[in-house]
Formats: sequence, C-alpha cells, structure tokens
Amino acid sequence: MTDERPQVDDRDPADAIREMVDHVLELAESWILWDGRPIPSGDRIYTPHKAIRRVADHMVDHLAQLEAHLTGTPALADSWHGSGITTPADLSPFTAEDLDEARSRLRRLTQLWWARLAAVPADAMDRAEGDDYTPREMAFCAAGSDFYADAIGMLQ
Repeated sequence: MTDERPQVDDRDPADAIREMVDHVLELAESWILWDGRPIPSGDRIYTPHKAIRRVADHMVDHLAQLEAHLTGTPALADSWHGSGITTPADLSPFTAEDLDEARSRLRRLTQLWWARLAAVPADAMDRAEGDDYTPREMAFCAAGSDFYADAIGMLQ
C-alpha cells in the first residue's frame, strides 16, 4: 500500500460509490459528441472508452480487495496497466450504444458494492490488518474513480 490513504467522509460508503457513478454517467452522456482526439491530463491521455474502462476496473479492483479482506484470503496482486496505456479500443468513437453499455456495467457494479458493503458489520468498517485499507477506505478509493471521467469532463 502507498503512504497516501483514501480520504473518507461521513457519507455511507455505498452512497459515495453511487454518487460517483451518477456523476460519471452524467458526464458520459455528453461524450457522444467526442471528436476522436485524446484529451491530455497530466502525463496521460484520456478518451471516453478509457475513462469508462478505468472507472470499472478501479471499482472491480477494490471490490476484489474487499472480498479478499472479508474472507481472509490473500488479495491478488494488481497487474492492471491502468491509465498508463491507451488501447486501440479506447480510441473508438463513443456511441449511444456505448453509453448504454456503460450505464449497465457501472450500475451493476454499484449494486454489487451496495450489497457487499451492506453485509459488512459496522464495527468492521474501519478495521484492517497492518497497513491494509479498511473496507471504508476501499470504498472511498473506488469512489475516487470519477477522476478519470473528470479528465474528460462535460463535452459540448
């Protein structure tokens, strides 16, 4: 784990995930207007498909981390290339059908997060071994996935 801990607040962690997904999907509605040019952000570039891929991957990554934590099994090492790569698929036009697929994918992941977090006892939400993230921190780290969508923003 890094020295930086995810920032948490007093929201229910499942609400933080849902709010992030709602925000991402609101932005994504405008991405049908994307002109095909990657958008630079820092030392990376982003496209609508890449942003959706990264949001979903980050949600999956921390959900797997949460499952491992709660079942007492070792978490698989993170081997994503993340936003460090841009795939040919990332460069494809973003269509209404892609938006519909993103809605389905991200809303299902939101439901999985909600169901899993609902099963975490309140007294276990802020407990972890050593430097591992707590379940609350895992959720709030995943909720920070809107960074990828914000790199693109609302297109007009």
